[in-house]
Amino acid sequence: MVIELLKFQVEPNRRESFIQQDAEIWTTALAKYPGFLSKEVWINPHNLSEVIFIIRWATREQWQAISEADLAVIDSKFAQALGDTYQLIESAEYQVRKFPHT
Repeated sequence: MVIELLKFQVEPNRRESFIQQDAEIWTTALAKYPGFLSKEVWINPHNLSEVIFIIRWATREQWQAISEADLAVIDSKFAQALGDTYQLIESAEYQVRKFPHT
């Protein structure tokens, strides 16, 4: 399993709209691709402008198989819905480490 971490800075008064639009646009779109497992939204109770998405993919190959054209269409729809109210501030990839049974 591969974890995609995306950290955003969002105008605090737009945070809930950002999360809702992400669910309707990004999560709905990504769920149609093979390998998408789940997505969590983390909010920081001490920083109302911080939103983190944790997206789980079965394999890196399935995640990376999504075409740039498809991603651009989804991103454009999302940007049109929210305008200039958010900024991606961190993007990372992690692998889930599984230990052998002894």
